Amino acid sequence: MRVDKPWGYELHWAKTERYVGKIIHVDAGHALSLQYHRVKDETILVWSGRIRFETGQGDSRVTREMGPGESVHVAPGTVHRMTALEPTDIFEVSTPELDDVIRLEDRYGRGVGGGMASEARGSGPERRQSG
Repeated sequence: MRVDKPWGYELHWAKTERYVGKIIHVDAGHALSLQYHRVKDETILVWSGRIRFETGQGDSRVTREMGPGESVHVAPGTVHRMTALEPTDIFEVSTPELDDVIRLEDRYGRGVGGGMASEARGSGPERRQSG
């Protein structure tokens, strides 16, 4: 299933009661929300392109560039954001809580704060994505 996003799109290629597999395509210069998850546990693998991966706890942030073959585990509660430095494809494997996205910042005007995602395209925290 393809899910269009303001930064690109997602292709959901696996979904079970225990895990979800997605390909996340991020257009050059675009970024997913600065966000965290209460329950969702995910691991990403950069397949092609390059991203700037921002992560941290509280006010402390660390940023690093990631390229093809590099992966990172994002545990629940970890603040994170991905920004594409060039067109980028990312494999994400996660637990199935796709609506568990709490946005802290979003450059596309989608809702910030709150709890479990309630709406896919506009005012509420993001639905069906890790970004």
